[in-house]
Amino acid sequence: MTVDDTTSGAGAEPPPEPSVHPTPHHDVDHTAEPTDDPLAIRLEQLILGADRRYTPFQAARTAGVSMDLASRFWRAMGFADIGQARALTEADVLALRRLAGLVEAGLLSEPMAIQVARSTGQTTARLAEWQIDSFLEGLTEPPEPGMTRTEVTYPLVELLLPELEEFLVYVWRRQLAAATGRVVQAADDEEMVDRRLAVGFADLVGFTRLTRRLEEEELGELVEAFETTCADLVAAHGGRLIKTLGDEVLFAADDAGTAAEIALRLVEAMTQDDTMPALRVGIAFGTVTTRMGDVFGTTVNLASRLTSIAPKDAVLVDGAFAEELTRTGDAPASEAQAAEEAAIAEKERQDGVEPLSLPVYRYGLQPMWQRPVRGLGVVEPWLLARRGTS
Repeated sequence: MTVDDTTSGAGAEPPPEPSVHPTPHHDVDHTAEPTDDPLAIRLEQLILGADRRYTPFQAARTAGVSMDLASRFWRAMGFADIGQARALTEADVLALRRLAGLVEAGLLSEPMAIQVARSTGQTTARLAEWQIDSFLEGLTEPPEPGMTRTEVTYPLVELLLPELEEFLVYVWRRQLAAATGRVVQAADDEEMVDRRLAVGFADLVGFTRLTRRLEEEELGELVEAFETTCADLVAAHGGRLIKTLGDEVLFAADDAGTAAEIALRLVEAMTQDDTMPALRVGIAFGTVTTRMGDVFGTTVNLASRLTSIAPKDAVLVDGAFAEELTRTGDAPASEAQAAEEAAIAEKERQDGVEPLSLPVYRYGLQPMWQRPVRGLGVVEPWLLARRGTS
Protein backbone atom coordinates (compact mmCIF):
# COMPACT_ATOMS: atom_id res chain seq x y z
CA MET A 1 0.00 0.00 0.00
CA THR A 2 1.55 3.30 -1.06
CA VAL A 3 0.44 6.91 -0.93
CA ASP A 4 1.27 9.62 -3.45
CA ASP A 5 2.29 12.47 -1.18
CA THR A 6 2.23 14.99 -4.04
CA THR A 7 -1.58 15.03 -4.20
CA SER A 8 -1.87 17.22 -1.07
CA GLY A 9 -0.63 20.78 -0.64
CA ALA A 10 1.97 21.49 2.00
CA GLY A 11 -0.56 23.02 4.41
CA ALA A 12 -3.59 20.92 3.51
CA GLU A 13 -5.06 18.30 5.78
CA PRO A 14 -4.22 14.94 4.16
CA PRO A 15 -7.00 12.64 3.05
CA PRO A 16 -7.73 9.67 5.31
CA GLU A 17 -5.39 6.77 4.70
CA PRO A 18 -6.87 3.28 5.02
CA SER A 19 -5.64 1.73 8.24
CA VAL A 20 -2.87 -0.80 7.93
CA HIS A 21 -3.28 -4.03 9.84
CA PRO A 22 -0.46 -6.32 10.89
CA THR A 23 0.03 -9.33 8.72
CA PRO A 24 -1.60 -12.54 10.08
CA HIS A 25 1.71 -14.15 11.03
CA HIS A 26 2.92 -11.12 12.99
CA ASP A 27 2.56 -11.79 16.69
CA VAL A 28 4.12 -8.68 18.24
CA ASP A 29 1.45 -6.16 19.22
CA HIS A 30 2.48 -4.59 22.48
CA THR A 31 1.55 -0.92 22.03
CA ALA A 32 -1.99 -0.07 23.05
CA GLU A 33 -4.31 2.00 20.92
CA PRO A 34 -4.58 5.68 21.92
CA THR A 35 -6.65 6.35 25.02
CA ASP A 36 -8.57 9.36 26.28
CA ASP A 37 -7.86 8.62 29.96
CA PRO A 38 -6.38 11.85 31.39
CA LEU A 39 -3.75 10.14 33.56
CA ALA A 40 -2.73 7.80 30.74
CA ILE A 41 -2.28 10.80 28.44
CA ARG A 42 -0.22 12.66 31.08
CA LEU A 43 1.98 9.60 31.63
CA GLU A 44 2.42 9.16 27.89
CA GLN A 45 3.47 12.80 27.51
CA LEU A 46 5.89 12.41 30.43
CA ILE A 47 7.49 9.24 29.04
CA LEU A 48 7.57 10.28 25.38
CA GLY A 49 8.46 13.91 26.13
CA ALA A 50 6.05 15.25 23.51
CA ASP A 51 2.38 15.80 22.79
CA ARG A 52 0.28 13.88 20.28
CA ARG A 53 0.43 15.78 17.03
CA TYR A 54 0.37 13.56 13.94
CA THR A 55 -1.76 10.90 12.33
CA PRO A 56 0.26 8.01 10.91
CA PHE A 57 -0.12 9.49 7.41
CA GLN A 58 1.09 12.91 8.56
CA ALA A 59 4.03 11.39 10.46
CA ALA A 60 5.15 9.41 7.41
CA ARG A 61 4.83 12.44 5.12
CA THR A 62 6.70 14.72 7.56
CA ALA A 63 9.49 12.15 7.84
CA GLY A 64 9.71 11.88 4.06
CA VAL A 65 8.88 8.17 4.14
CA SER A 66 6.22 6.35 2.15
CA MET A 67 3.22 5.17 4.16
CA ASP A 68 4.02 1.61 3.12
CA LEU A 69 7.54 1.71 4.56
CA ALA A 70 6.39 3.56 7.68
CA SER A 71 3.73 0.91 8.28
CA ARG A 72 6.30 -1.89 7.96
CA PHE A 73 8.62 -0.13 10.42
CA TRP A 74 5.79 0.35 12.93
CA ARG A 75 4.64 -3.24 12.59
CA ALA A 76 8.20 -4.46 13.11
CA MET A 77 8.50 -2.38 16.29
CA GLY A 78 5.29 -3.99 17.58
CA PHE A 79 3.01 -0.96 17.42
CA ALA A 80 -0.73 -1.61 17.18
CA ASP A 81 -2.73 -0.30 14.25
CA ILE A 82 -4.35 3.03 15.21
CA GLY A 83 -6.06 3.85 11.93
CA GLN A 84 -5.68 7.59 11.37
CA ALA A 85 -5.93 8.76 14.97
CA ARG A 86 -3.83 11.78 15.88
CA ALA A 87 -1.58 9.90 18.32
CA LEU A 88 2.03 10.23 17.10
CA THR A 89 4.70 12.67 18.22
CA GLU A 90 7.87 14.32 16.96
CA ALA A 91 9.79 11.34 18.34
CA ASP A 92 7.89 9.01 15.99
CA VAL A 93 8.77 11.23 13.04
CA LEU A 94 12.43 11.33 14.09
CA ALA A 95 12.56 7.53 14.42
CA LEU A 96 11.20 7.11 10.91
CA ARG A 97 13.73 9.61 9.54
CA ARG A 98 16.60 7.82 11.25
CA LEU A 99 15.69 4.37 9.97
CA ALA A 100 14.97 5.64 6.46
CA GLY A 101 18.19 7.68 6.54
CA LEU A 102 20.25 4.58 7.34
CA VAL A 103 18.72 2.90 4.28
CA GLU A 104 19.21 5.93 2.02
CA ALA A 105 22.85 6.24 3.11
CA GLY A 106 23.47 2.61 2.22
CA LEU A 107 24.43 1.69 5.79
CA LEU A 108 21.51 -0.75 6.06
CA SER A 109 19.40 -2.49 3.48
CA GLU A 110 15.65 -2.05 3.86
CA PRO A 111 15.15 -5.65 5.12
CA MET A 112 17.98 -5.14 7.62
CA ALA A 113 16.45 -1.88 8.87
CA ILE A 114 13.18 -3.73 9.44
CA GLN A 115 15.07 -6.44 11.33
CA VAL A 116 16.67 -3.77 13.51
CA ALA A 117 13.23 -2.35 14.24
CA ARG A 118 11.82 -5.80 15.02
CA SER A 119 14.64 -6.95 17.27
CA THR A 120 14.61 -3.65 19.19
CA GLY A 121 10.83 -3.69 19.50
CA GLN A 122 10.65 -7.26 20.72
CA THR A 123 13.43 -6.83 23.28
CA THR A 124 12.21 -3.53 24.72
CA ALA A 125 8.57 -4.63 24.73
CA ARG A 126 9.44 -7.56 26.97
CA LEU A 127 11.55 -5.32 29.18
CA ALA A 128 8.78 -2.74 29.52
CA GLU A 129 6.17 -5.40 30.33
CA TRP A 130 8.43 -6.88 33.01
CA GLN A 131 9.14 -3.49 34.56
CA ILE A 132 5.45 -2.66 34.80
CA ASP A 133 4.26 -6.10 35.93
CA SER A 134 7.00 -6.92 38.42
CA PHE A 135 8.57 -3.61 39.33
CA LEU A 136 6.35 -0.56 39.04
CA GLU A 137 3.21 -2.45 40.03
CA GLY A 138 4.66 -3.17 43.46
CA LEU A 139 6.18 0.27 43.92
CA THR A 140 2.95 2.07 43.07
CA GLU A 141 0.98 0.45 45.88
CA PRO A 142 -0.53 3.42 47.79
CA PRO A 143 1.76 4.15 50.76
CA GLU A 144 -1.03 5.66 52.86
CA PRO A 145 -4.73 4.82 53.31
CA GLY A 146 -6.91 6.94 51.13
CA MET A 147 -4.30 7.50 48.42
CA THR A 148 -4.96 6.03 45.01
CA ARG A 149 -2.41 4.36 42.79
CA THR A 150 -3.11 7.13 40.31
CA GLU A 151 -1.78 9.71 42.78
CA VAL A 152 1.42 7.71 43.28
CA THR A 153 2.22 6.59 39.73
CA TYR A 154 2.96 9.91 38.01
CA PRO A 155 5.59 11.29 40.47
CA LEU A 156 7.19 7.86 40.75
CA VAL A 157 7.57 7.48 36.99
CA GLU A 158 8.86 11.05 36.82
CA LEU A 159 11.64 10.16 39.30
CA LEU A 160 12.51 6.75 37.86
CA LEU A 161 12.38 7.53 34.15
CA PRO A 162 15.78 9.27 33.71
CA GLU A 163 17.54 6.72 35.92
CA LEU A 164 16.10 3.71 34.11
CA GLU A 165 16.83 5.31 30.75
CA GLU A 166 20.48 5.90 31.62
CA PHE A 167 20.83 2.38 32.99
CA LEU A 168 19.26 0.88 29.85
CA VAL A 169 21.71 2.73 27.60
CA TYR A 170 24.63 1.69 29.80
CA VAL A 171 23.74 -2.01 29.69
CA TRP A 172 23.08 -1.85 25.96
CA ARG A 173 26.49 -0.28 25.31
CA ARG A 174 28.24 -2.93 27.42
CA GLN A 175 26.44 -5.73 25.59
CA LEU A 176 27.14 -4.10 22.22
CA ALA A 177 30.84 -3.85 23.07
CA ALA A 178 30.95 -7.54 24.00
CA ALA A 179 29.08 -8.61 20.86
CA THR A 180 31.28 -6.44 18.63
CA GLY A 181 34.37 -7.96 20.20
CA ARG A 182 33.17 -11.45 19.33
CA VAL A 183 32.54 -10.42 15.72
CA VAL A 184 35.92 -8.81 15.11
CA GLN A 185 37.63 -11.91 16.51
CA ALA A 186 35.87 -14.13 13.99
CA ALA A 187 38.25 -15.86 11.58
CA ASP A 188 36.41 -14.66 8.47
CA ASP A 189 33.21 -12.99 7.29
CA GLU A 190 31.40 -16.30 6.98
CA GLU A 191 32.13 -17.13 10.60
CA MET A 192 30.35 -13.96 11.70
CA VAL A 193 27.04 -15.49 10.63
CA ASP A 194 27.70 -19.24 10.72
CA ARG A 195 29.82 -19.87 13.80
CA ARG A 196 30.97 -22.97 15.63
CA LEU A 197 29.47 -22.83 19.08
CA ALA A 198 28.47 -25.07 21.95
CA VAL A 199 24.70 -24.82 22.40
CA GLY A 200 22.87 -26.15 25.43
CA PHE A 201 19.31 -26.52 26.68
CA ALA A 202 18.51 -26.88 30.39
CA ASP A 203 15.02 -28.19 31.10
CA LEU A 204 13.08 -28.66 34.35
CA VAL A 205 11.70 -32.19 34.62
CA GLY A 206 7.98 -32.61 35.34
CA PHE A 207 7.14 -28.93 34.93
CA THR A 208 3.71 -29.66 33.41
CA ARG A 209 2.72 -31.61 36.52
CA LEU A 210 3.92 -28.72 38.68
CA THR A 211 1.66 -26.27 36.86
CA ARG A 212 -1.35 -28.34 37.96
CA ARG A 213 -0.19 -28.62 41.57
CA LEU A 214 1.19 -25.19 42.45
CA GLU A 215 -0.68 -21.94 42.88
CA GLU A 216 -0.01 -19.32 40.22
CA GLU A 217 2.10 -17.18 42.55
CA GLU A 218 4.20 -20.18 43.66
CA LEU A 219 4.71 -21.23 40.05
CA GLY A 220 5.78 -17.71 39.10
CA GLU A 221 8.30 -17.61 41.94
CA LEU A 222 9.73 -21.00 40.92
CA VAL A 223 10.14 -19.93 37.28
CA GLU A 224 11.73 -16.64 38.32
CA ALA A 225 14.16 -18.43 40.65
CA PHE A 226 15.07 -20.91 37.89
CA GLU A 227 15.63 -18.19 35.30
CA THR A 228 17.63 -16.06 37.73
CA THR A 229 19.89 -18.96 38.73
CA CYS A 230 20.48 -19.91 35.09
CA ALA A 231 21.14 -16.34 33.99
CA ASP A 232 23.63 -15.77 36.83
CA LEU A 233 25.55 -19.01 36.26
CA VAL A 234 25.66 -18.69 32.47
CA ALA A 235 26.96 -15.12 32.67
CA ALA A 236 29.42 -15.79 35.50
CA HIS A 237 31.15 -18.60 33.62
CA GLY A 238 31.45 -16.88 30.25
CA GLY A 239 28.40 -18.10 28.35
CA ARG A 240 25.47 -16.24 26.83
CA LEU A 241 21.85 -16.76 27.75
CA ILE A 242 20.01 -16.82 24.43
CA LYS A 243 16.47 -17.04 25.75
CA THR A 244 14.26 -18.41 28.50
CA LEU A 245 11.10 -20.42 27.89
CA GLY A 246 9.64 -20.74 31.37
CA ASP A 247 10.80 -24.23 32.26
CA GLU A 248 13.71 -24.22 29.80
CA VAL A 249 16.68 -22.03 28.98
CA LEU A 250 18.88 -21.93 25.89
CA PHE A 251 22.51 -20.90 26.29
CA ALA A 252 25.60 -20.81 24.11
CA ALA A 253 29.37 -20.66 24.62
CA ASP A 254 32.33 -20.16 22.33
CA ASP A 255 34.08 -23.32 23.51
CA ALA A 256 33.10 -26.74 24.82
CA GLY A 257 34.89 -26.36 28.16
CA THR A 258 32.88 -23.27 29.07
CA ALA A 259 29.60 -24.96 28.12
CA ALA A 260 30.49 -28.07 30.11
CA GLU A 261 31.21 -26.03 33.25
CA ILE A 262 27.94 -24.11 32.89
CA ALA A 263 25.90 -27.27 32.40
CA LEU A 264 27.36 -29.09 35.38
CA ARG A 265 27.02 -26.07 37.64
CA LEU A 266 23.36 -25.71 36.63
CA VAL A 267 22.68 -29.33 37.58
CA GLU A 268 24.60 -28.93 40.85
CA ALA A 269 22.73 -25.74 41.76
CA MET A 270 19.31 -27.28 41.12
CA THR A 271 20.22 -30.46 42.98
CA GLN A 272 21.14 -28.44 46.07
CA ASP A 273 17.81 -26.57 46.03
CA ASP A 274 15.03 -28.68 47.56
CA THR A 275 12.36 -26.44 46.05
CA MET A 276 13.50 -27.14 42.49
CA PRO A 277 12.55 -30.10 40.28
CA ALA A 278 15.22 -32.25 38.67
CA LEU A 279 17.12 -30.76 35.75
CA ARG A 280 18.36 -32.30 32.52
CA VAL A 281 20.76 -30.68 30.08
CA GLY A 282 21.65 -31.43 26.46
CA ILE A 283 24.60 -29.87 24.62
CA ALA A 284 25.76 -30.08 21.02
CA PHE A 285 28.78 -28.52 19.30
CA GLY A 286 28.90 -27.36 15.71
CA THR A 287 27.99 -24.71 13.16
CA VAL A 288 25.21 -22.39 14.30
CA THR A 289 23.44 -19.61 12.43
CA THR A 290 22.96 -16.51 14.57
CA ARG A 291 20.22 -14.03 13.79
CA MET A 292 18.57 -11.28 15.84
CA GLY A 293 20.19 -12.59 19.01
CA ASP A 294 18.88 -16.13 18.49
CA VAL A 295 20.57 -19.29 17.21
CA PHE A 296 19.34 -21.75 14.60
CA GLY A 297 20.41 -24.88 12.79
CA THR A 298 20.98 -28.60 13.15
CA THR A 299 23.29 -28.12 16.15
CA VAL A 300 20.52 -26.35 18.06
CA ASN A 301 17.98 -29.02 17.11
CA LEU A 302 20.35 -31.77 18.25
CA ALA A 303 20.91 -30.08 21.62
CA SER A 304 17.15 -29.90 22.09
CA ARG A 305 16.72 -33.60 21.25
CA LEU A 306 19.54 -34.60 23.61
CA THR A 307 17.83 -32.69 26.40
CA SER A 308 14.62 -34.62 25.89
CA ILE A 309 16.41 -37.98 26.34
CA ALA A 310 18.88 -36.94 29.06
CA PRO A 311 18.57 -38.64 32.47
CA LYS A 312 17.43 -36.57 35.44
CA ASP A 313 20.12 -34.36 37.00
CA ALA A 314 22.53 -35.23 34.19
CA VAL A 315 24.17 -33.70 31.13
CA LEU A 316 24.08 -35.44 27.74
CA VAL A 317 26.34 -34.25 24.91
CA ASP A 318 26.85 -35.18 21.27
CA GLY A 319 29.92 -36.77 19.67
CA ALA A 320 31.25 -33.49 18.27
CA PHE A 321 31.13 -31.93 21.73
CA ALA A 322 32.93 -34.92 23.23
CA GLU A 323 35.63 -34.71 20.54
CA GLU A 324 36.09 -30.99 21.20
CA LEU A 325 36.53 -31.57 24.95
CA THR A 326 39.13 -34.24 24.18
CA ARG A 327 40.93 -32.06 21.64
CA THR A 328 41.31 -29.19 24.11
CA GLY A 329 42.52 -31.49 26.88
CA ASP A 330 39.49 -30.92 29.10
CA ALA A 331 38.58 -34.61 29.01
CA PRO A 332 40.46 -37.84 28.26
CA ALA A 333 39.65 -39.77 25.11
CA SER A 334 38.53 -42.55 27.46
CA GLU A 335 38.72 -43.43 31.13
CA ALA A 336 41.00 -46.31 30.11
CA GLN A 337 43.47 -43.78 28.68
CA ALA A 338 43.37 -41.71 31.87
CA ALA A 339 43.93 -44.82 33.98
CA GLU A 340 46.84 -45.92 31.78
CA GLU A 341 48.50 -42.49 32.07
CA ALA A 342 48.13 -42.61 35.86
CA ALA A 343 49.56 -46.16 36.01
CA ILE A 344 52.62 -45.19 33.94
CA ALA A 345 53.27 -42.19 36.16
CA GLU A 346 52.98 -44.34 39.30
CA LYS A 347 55.41 -46.95 37.92
CA GLU A 348 57.93 -44.23 37.11
CA ARG A 349 57.72 -42.95 40.68
CA GLN A 350 58.33 -46.46 42.02
CA ASP A 351 61.39 -46.72 39.75
CA GLY A 352 62.72 -43.47 41.19
CA VAL A 353 62.03 -41.47 38.03
CA GLU A 354 60.24 -38.15 38.31
CA PRO A 355 57.25 -38.59 35.98
CA LEU A 356 56.14 -35.96 33.56
CA SER A 357 53.17 -33.98 34.86
CA LEU A 358 49.91 -35.75 34.20
CA PRO A 359 47.18 -34.01 32.21
CA VAL A 360 44.59 -32.48 34.51
CA TYR A 361 41.25 -33.50 33.09
CA ARG A 362 38.29 -31.47 34.34
CA TYR A 363 35.57 -33.67 32.86
CA GLY A 364 34.82 -37.28 32.13
CA LEU A 365 32.82 -38.72 29.24
CA GLN A 366 30.89 -41.97 29.27
CA PRO A 367 29.56 -43.29 25.95
CA MET A 368 25.87 -44.19 25.91
CA TRP A 369 23.93 -46.49 23.61
CA GLN A 370 23.45 -45.22 20.08
CA ARG A 371 19.86 -44.29 19.40
CA PRO A 372 17.78 -42.78 16.63
CA VAL A 373 16.87 -39.13 17.14
CA ARG A 374 13.82 -37.83 15.34
CA GLY A 375 14.83 -35.86 12.26
CA LEU A 376 18.56 -36.28 12.87
CA GLY A 377 19.27 -39.99 12.34
CA VAL A 378 21.28 -42.15 14.71
CA VAL A 379 23.45 -40.37 17.29
CA GLU A 380 25.81 -41.60 19.99
CA PRO A 381 25.31 -39.43 23.08
CA TRP A 382 27.88 -39.13 25.85
CA LEU A 383 27.22 -38.62 29.54
CA LEU A 384 29.25 -35.69 30.86
CA ALA A 385 30.52 -35.69 34.46
CA ARG A 386 33.00 -33.79 36.56
CA ARG A 387 36.41 -35.33 37.37
CA GLY A 388 38.03 -34.17 40.61
CA THR A 389 37.29 -30.71 41.96
CA SER A 390 37.03 -27.39 40.12
